[in-house]
Amino acid sequence: MISITASSDALASLGRRLREARIERDEPMRVFAERIGVSVPTLRAMEQGADTVAIKHWANALWALDRLHELSSVLAPSLSLLDRARLEQQPRRQRASRRRV
Repeated sequence: MISITASSDALASLGRRLREARIERDEPMRVFAERIGVSVPTLRAMEQGADTVAIKHWANALWALDRLHELSSVLAPSLSLLDRARLEQQPRRQRASRRRV
C-alpha cells in the first residue's frame, strides 16, 4: 500500500486534536469509545492517527463532540476552472466617485 506522508501527518494531527477534545471534556477512553460505538483499541488507533479506522467512526466522534457540522466543509463545492476564468473576464464594477459639496 502506498503511504502519502501528508495524509499520514494530517491523520496524526486529527488524532491529537480528537484526544485533546476528549480530555478537555474529561471523558475516559472507555466512556468516549462507548459513546461513539467503537472499542477502546479503535479509539486509541483514532487518537494515534491510524489510517485503518472507518470514516463512520470519525463522523460518530465529531457528532459526540458536537462538531459534525464541520464535516460538511470537506470537499465542499467550489468554482470550476471554467467558472473562475469567466469571472476573471467579466469587467469589474467601479465605485462611483463621491460627490463633494
